[in-house]
Amino acid sequence: MNNKNSTEQMVDVVISGLGPTGATLAHLLGMRGLSVIVLEREPTFYGNARAVYTDDECMRVMQAAGVVDELAINMQVDTPAQWVLANGEILGQYWRLDRPFGWPIINFLYQPWLETTLTDLLKRYPSVQVVRGRELTQFEQDDEGVTITHQATSNFRFSDDTDTRTEIATDPDPQTIRARYLVGADGGRSTVREALGIGMSGKNFPEPWLVVDLEMKEGEDALRHLPYFSFICDPECPTVCCPQPGRFHRFEFMLMPGQTKEQMEDPQVVRALISRHVDPDKFIVKRKLVYTFNALVAKDWRKGRVFIAGDAAHMTPQFMGQGMSSGVRDAYNLAWKLDSVLKGRANDRLLDTYGTERFHHAKAMIDISVQMKDFVSMSNPITSRLRNMLVKTVLVTPFLGRYVREGRFKPAPTYELDSYLGLPRKHRRSPEGTMIPQPEVRTFKGKRVLLDEVLGEGYALIGLNVDPREHLCPASRQLLEAQGTRYLTLFEFAKRPQGQNVERTNTCELTEVEDASGEMVAWFKRSGFSSGAIAVVRPDKFTFAMVKSSDLDRALAELKFQLQWVPGQEVVAPISSVLRKSA
Repeated sequence: MNNKNSTEQMVDVVISGLGPTGATLAHLLGMRGLSVIVLEREPTFYGNARAVYTDDECMRVMQAAGVVDELAINMQVDTPAQWVLANGEILGQYWRLDRPFGWPIINFLYQPWLETTLTDLLKRYPSVQVVRGRELTQFEQDDEGVTITHQATSNFRFSDDTDTRTEIATDPDPQTIRARYLVGADGGRSTVREALGIGMSGKNFPEPWLVVDLEMKEGEDALRHLPYFSFICDPECPTVCCPQPGRFHRFEFMLMPGQTKEQMEDPQVVRALISRHVDPDKFIVKRKLVYTFNALVAKDWRKGRVFIAGDAAHMTPQFMGQGMSSGVRDAYNLAWKLDSVLKGRANDRLLDTYGTERFHHAKAMIDISVQMKDFVSMSNPITSRLRNMLVKTVLVTPFLGRYVREGRFKPAPTYELDSYLGLPRKHRRSPEGTMIPQPEVRTFKGKRVLLDEVLGEGYALIGLNVDPREHLCPASRQLLEAQGTRYLTLFEFAKRPQGQNVERTNTCELTEVEDASGEMVAWFKRSGFSSGAIAVVRPDKFTFAMVKSSDLDRALAELKFQLQWVPGQEVVAPISSVLRKSA
């Protein structure tokens, strides 16, 4: 590190915060060879168990980051979620066992295991440096980069049991770093967001909840009666009952009028509450904490060379388990765009699409979480009975019943119209601005692999029964080569070309696979194409375009325009919008 008066060190990106968002971003940047410094204010990891769940979209991100196998081994998957009445009657369940994005839709986790694994695996990247016990104090940006000042942390937590922080006398030892970009993934009380003067819109909820994290004692087996995730819709005490991997379990209890934080955190009160569901003598209480929650989203996600991500950009109520997951999505969206700009593959304006794309989806997750909170925490007996009657009616209604039973009320990974990098949607089923499916595909050697394993980490062209390279003009070729594009031909299962008149060799530039499940062929057909279509896929596996092969060059000309890419130089021509629609 440099001393305070020396700023010669220049790195590509500094990340403030080593939570799930910061760690995921560090992986995605490190694997692309970018130089990264992560500043983490806590000198040691204190085992905070906050997030308990993630979904298939985020497991796909972890696959892209090369860490999914190490994380998945410690997850509990395919756990049904349910609404349960106070008398134990199951009001309704929702779950899905298919894998639209290649991974289980429901994944319960133990956050300390996830964070320590993510952090330990960063050691594989020599270009990524994690600096603990250092907090960002200020920064200044100019046309070339950001100067970040950080110092030794003097106020921190050793435990997540309480909000108590420990003060130590230490030499602040202020130091500076120069970076091309700064990302504040430093939590809900973000220093970076506050320094940028970015406000947040939304709502603060005064209703407090008590969270109790339990660890089952060695030699005990006391959770067989609680196999699933349950919202216990008890008007007298709305409760969340959450299984976790290993020997862990979580309860959350809504405080009722007149109950105080001090009262509810009393060990005897905690014991009485958990006694309604488990034998307290068979568990260790690892944490008991009363908290309130917020439903807020930042108005801006970027100012100049500085970005915010994760809880710094959005605060999501816990009722859909989407707080951490939204931060992981932020990291995936931002990482490839930073890489493209830093390597001269796109103009800096590409980074503006980070906020425009992520804002609406993060807001949708916040909104559905608030709706779930309102649904499960009703304390009025009359409205509770009406809710119960409505649910039972909906569940026996063909379309609505399936919609609820499969949890399809969770917002899909789809960007708002006119907010994303890509061609405009031609109709309701157009795939532009949506995440592509990830089924297993069959290689020529007869191996079944997930689609992303053959698409790689950059752009990709997928031709349905057609070689996409055959429809590229020289200018399109030049663009795609600069972007590190992969080419893929997709055939229906058992429909590969064969016979004496078929070319007997294939170039290493083209990968040919069969759609083992039919999901990708169905995806093309839903979009209006039965054969000969080509999908242009972004590095984050969102669709830039799906077109007829004869329209491919036109679509790629639009990609070039939106990236503002010119070989060997920056794009300086002013335009009205990087997101203009095709003429």
